[in-house]
Amino acid sequence: MSTQLSIPHEPPAPSLLKEQKPSSSEKQPRILIGDDQAHVLEALDLLLRPADYQLTMVRSSALLLECFASGEFDAILLDLNYTRDTTSGTEGLGLIAAIRSHDTHIPVIVMTAYANIELAVEAMRRGANDFIQKPWDNSRLITILRNQVELYRAVRRTQWLEAENRILRAEGAPDFIANAPAMLPVLELVSRIGPSGANVLITGEHGTGKEVVAQTLHRLSQRAQRTLVAVNTGALSEGTFESEIFGHIKGAFTDARNDRIGRFELAHQSTLFLDEIANIPPRQQAKLLRVLETGELERVGSSTTRKVDVRILSATNADLHTEAAAGRFRPDLLFRLNTVEIRLPALRERREDIPALAAHFLAIYATRYRKQLTGFDSAALTLMLSHEWPGNVRELDHTMERATLMARSTRIEVADLGLQPARISSQNLDDLSLEAVESVLIQKALSRAQGNVTHAAEALGLSRGALYRRMEKYGL
Repeated sequence: MSTQLSIPHEPPAPSLLKEQKPSSSEKQPRILIGDDQAHVLEALDLLLRPADYQLTMVRSSALLLECFASGEFDAILLDLNYTRDTTSGTEGLGLIAAIRSHDTHIPVIVMTAYANIELAVEAMRRGANDFIQKPWDNSRLITILRNQVELYRAVRRTQWLEAENRILRAEGAPDFIANAPAMLPVLELVSRIGPSGANVLITGEHGTGKEVVAQTLHRLSQRAQRTLVAVNTGALSEGTFESEIFGHIKGAFTDARNDRIGRFELAHQSTLFLDEIANIPPRQQAKLLRVLETGELERVGSSTTRKVDVRILSATNADLHTEAAAGRFRPDLLFRLNTVEIRLPALRERREDIPALAAHFLAIYATRYRKQLTGFDSAALTLMLSHEWPGNVRELDHTMERATLMARSTRIEVADLGLQPARISSQNLDDLSLEAVESVLIQKALSRAQGNVTHAAEALGLSRGALYRRMEKYGL
């Protein structure tokens, strides 16, 4: 519990992700309180501290708005009057309108010593959720706060689930399997940035799913009705780069037998995905920068300037900041590309997603190759959870295709995977989450017990019911 009577002269900067996903661990509600009288703040502190509220207290309307803009709160409790001998409530009503212009959901509870029905009605009309008269009834005030906070958190959970549904279950959307804690920041950023139209730089190791993120960002944008245009810039030679990206006219060079539309023009009013962006030669970087700055280009061999409206999504496994510092990548181009940067974790950083990803790929290949497969035996799943996956999700995808072709029974076995078994060393353990380690140990115990849950539970020192609950948790 922390209490402060005013905010510092330099309040913390607002977070890019102000609406964090509500968590079951959020137990201490954060309340912003505004009142010009010190004894009122002291009384509220004495009342709410034992109720386990985290309080931020200010004594002016300006400080309250400043604090609201720079922090995260579950409710606001504010006085309607901040000037001595003023009873009109004008300041407080203005505060409500200002708060509602930025957040339509956060609970606002107003209080005043000069309560009347007209002022209460006006406060509610401006967006207040409830009204407290001074001196207040302690039990009523705490009840109102508790109910409003619970309702607000429920609304936030619903908003998160709706955003998650847009990403994970939109019709025609690419398969985006992301349940591991390491992927939650990615989901949050994709949900927030997708509709914005901002340029996005997607970084991560080879095979982490950068193109899937790009497709999802496009589907969430206002440009989704048009086709995403993708180009692997790393596969373009310096001689063909301009023709592929900007197009050319007939006769521009020896093999230019017809006019050709470049990728930028194809992506007009849509999204252009530039993969392997770090591999663009320096001379071409300058031409790409010009298009990003002006929205104008000329086809190779043409003097006609064409205007394009394109959103740029780019991806790389390189550290562009290091490349820029070394002079291999233009800093001004980097600034244009990474309005927002989304880093994808390696598969070894999100092992909790391995079973779901593996099952997803297995279903695809079982259908493609007409194989009757029902899942994995425990030893095979244990091996997949402990494998380092240097090729990330792409390697897992290829492994599932091989396993489907090699499977001799209805369940994938270790031999089908083609992976080298590895003991869980201390280094492996460092990379595993607590849940992943527990899942591996349970699978090993089940394997040694030949699937006998009672014997496996005894070996693990668990009751049969406790083991079943863990098996259900990990989908075993």
